[in-house]
Amino acid sequence: MSCPPDLITQFRMVKDCGAFDYLDKTPPRAQLDEYVRLSERFDLPVLAGGWWYTLGRDEGLLFDNLRIGAELGSLVHNVQIMMDHADGRLVTDQEVADAYLRAYDLGASLGCLPALEVHINMWSEDFRRVAKVATLVESRGIPFRVTLDHSHVIFKIDNNRELSVFGLDAAVAAGDLVLDPFTPGNICEQWIRAGWVAHCHARATIPNNPRNVLAHHPSLDSLPSSLHPRDLVGRGVQYPFIEPGDGQWHSGWDERALEPWKEVMRLLLQFHRSSVASPLQLVSTEFIPFTDYGQGACYSLFDNSVACAHWIRSAVADADADELAEV
Repeated sequence: MSCPPDLITQFRMVKDCGAFDYLDKTPPRAQLDEYVRLSERFDLPVLAGGWWYTLGRDEGLLFDNLRIGAELGSLVHNVQIMMDHADGRLVTDQEVADAYLRAYDLGASLGCLPALEVHINMWSEDFRRVAKVATLVESRGIPFRVTLDHSHVIFKIDNNRELSVFGLDAAVAAGDLVLDPFTPGNICEQWIRAGWVAHCHARATIPNNPRNVLAHHPSLDSLPSSLHPRDLVGRGVQYPFIEPGDGQWHSGWDERALEPWKEVMRLLLQFHRSSVASPLQLVSTEFIPFTDYGQGACYSLFDNSVACAHWIRSAVADADADELAEV
C-alpha cells in the first residue's frame, strides 16, 4: 500500500478536481491548526469527521473529537461504536443509546452532532439492532441520527458466509429482514423513511462482493467472534466504481452489478428531496485502503471517489427532476 500524499497535496487534489464541496476528516489535535489553515487557504471546509470507539474506554476521546469537529466547523461526527465493550462482552442496546445521548447533548451545545454508523464489526452489524436503539433514543425526546454506509448491507446480499454473522441468514429466509433495495420495505428504505439518515458514506460494493484476497488481518483477534468460519482474508466491502485496469484488482468487474448499491443512493436522495422529515446533511465518498476494503489493489481510490461523486451529483439532478415532475 503506497503512502498517501502530504496534507497540502491532499487539500489541493480535493479542491482542484472540482468534485467535492468539503473534506470529511477528524485530525489529531496536534494537526488541528494545520487543518484550519489549509481549509481557509483552499476555501475547503471540513464539514464532517469520524472515529471508532470502544465503550468503557473511549468516551473521553469521543467528547474530544466532537470538540475538534466543532473547532473545524464540522456539522457531523460519524460515531463507530465497536461491537465489544472494553470488558470483552457485546455492548448492549442501552449502552449504545446512552453513549449516543451523551454525545448528542455535547454535540448539540457545540454545533457538531453525532451520527451512529451502520458498519461491520460494530454494534450495528446486526441490522435489527438499529431500530431498537432508535426507540431507546427517541423515547428520551432526542432525534436519532445514523450514518448510512449501505455497502455494509449490500455486500451481504446472497453472501452465505456474511449472512451467518449474527444469524441474519435465518431472518432473511423468514422474510423478517429484507436486504434487497429493489424490494419494498427493505432495511435501508426503513431507515431512510424513518428520518434517521443524517449522513451517508458512499463506498460502492455489490451483492456477494468478492472477498479481498489481496489482504489479510494480522490475527483472528481482529475479527468479530460471531464470524464463522473465521480466517484472515479481508471480508470484502468495496468494489471499484470505475473499471480497473489489467492487474489492478483481483476479480472481474461488471458495472451492472453496482445497481443495488446505486438504488439505495437513489432512495436516499429522492426521500431527501421530497420530504421535510429528511435530516440528511452530507454525503461523503469513502473508498479506503484497509484490509476489508481495497488494501493490496492498485486501482486509484481517488479516481474512484471522484467518479462516484460525479455520479452522485447526477443522481441529485435526477431526484430534482423527479420532484418537479410530481408537482
